[in-house]
Amino acid sequence: MTFRRRLLARELVVGCFLNTGSLVAAEICAQAGFDWVLVDLEHGSATEADLLPLLHATAGTTALVRVEANERPRFAKVLDLGAAGVVVPRIGGVEDAARAVSYLRYGPAGVRGVALLHRAGAYGARGREHVEGFEPVGVVQIESAEALAEVEEIAALDGVDCLFVGPNDLTYALGIWQKWDDERYVAALDAVSAAAARHGKAAGILARATDDAVRYRDLGYTMIGVGSDTSYVLAGARAALALRG
Repeated sequence: MTFRRRLLARELVVGCFLNTGSLVAAEICAQAGFDWVLVDLEHGSATEADLLPLLHATAGTTALVRVEANERPRFAKVLDLGAAGVVVPRIGGVEDAARAVSYLRYGPAGVRGVALLHRAGAYGARGREHVEGFEPVGVVQIESAEALAEVEEIAALDGVDCLFVGPNDLTYALGIWQKWDDERYVAALDAVSAAAARHGKAAGILARATDDAVRYRDLGYTMIGVGSDTSYVLAGARAALALRG
């Protein structure tokens, strides 16, 4: 079963963010057994120039890429290089989400340009097959008041496979930054999870630690990121310094 089918079946898929831009860290995370990893071009240290070697390093798992912005050329580069799908930050509402979906799809459903001699098409070996059968994963982030207000309409879009909450951005947008128990944040989590379920989509979120991940799973979230390569290094360093008391 493809990762996209697993996602739409609301199977629990656990992953992590790759923020350091390190090929070694990316390879370690890919080999650790995660269902997916996400190369973060929005906030991470890597650039588009680093993407191809990072995709090589993560070849053993499903590699998604968070683009810097909801712009067609950025999607084209990521998909042509062989990413399984795109995570789109800062979605402003249903029109913004629909535009993102159009960048993922070939015509007539979208506006992705047709090319055959790229990595995703095995440099021509499966070019036609790639164009006719590729099902990119579409993940849109719900991290603004506007997106939250239109979450039902966003979830209904064909091509939006997962509604992914950005906890920091969403709580900041709601005026309750990092107040994880605030009733407005809890209500937002419920609204996203319920909208996803009603439309046969997955709900996703980035958890700071395993305890948070369990809480989100119990709220119906099935695409769960647990930390990042950066947080793993930081946690290990701090644990070592605990020796000083």
